[in-house]
Amino acid sequence: MERKSKFNEIIKIFVIFMIGSIIGYVVEMLVALVQNGHFVSRQGLLYGPFTPVYGIGILVYYIFFSLIKNRNKGIVFISSMILGGITEYMCSYVQEKLFGTVSWDYSNWLFNINGRTTLIHCTYWGVAGLLYTSYIEPLIPKIEEFVKNHKIKIMASSLAIFMIFNITISAMAAIRQKERVENIPANDNIDRFLDNMYPDEYMDEVFENKRTVM
Repeated sequence: MERKSKFNEIIKIFVIFMIGSIIGYVVEMLVALVQNGHFVSRQGLLYGPFTPVYGIGILVYYIFFSLIKNRNKGIVFISSMILGGITEYMCSYVQEKLFGTVSWDYSNWLFNINGRTTLIHCTYWGVAGLLYTSYIEPLIPKIEEFVKNHKIKIMASSLAIFMIFNITISAMAAIRQKERVENIPANDNIDRFLDNMYPDEYMDEVFENKRTVM
């Protein structure tokens, strides 16, 4: 693959990730509104309307269904259930191990797996897979053409730089909050910066749905 083609593929993958992250944020906000009767912050990063677990999920669908050409609805549904359940489980596991928090806990649900996912949520992922193959996947060729535009590449590259910063600073702030919970003092200027810019009150407000499990 030529360098230009590789770059186009990277931009396309990034765009797909962003689509999933934004759709996920909207879905989570609507679910929270129905469940609580008011808006609850469900963003997964410090800045912007992004829930990355959905972005990861849609990339898993993209890779899997790029390799598997069978579009039998039963196969799509079962495959998506399994893939989505594994993705949700792993995201919860990594969050807990890295940051000492979880953003969802299904321990009281029937047929849950360590509280990280459940049969019903895997079913939702199955439905999401059907929606992906029906509505998102047909748009992939258009996205491929879309990202070939020079101006779009510049915009996407700029947004990618922002997202790298966003993901990095979000992870650093979350790790530092975990250290504060463990009574680890600030050891350098970076720790002090994180303590000043992202204190517990701010982190708890932004990530309203998380809870500490340490």
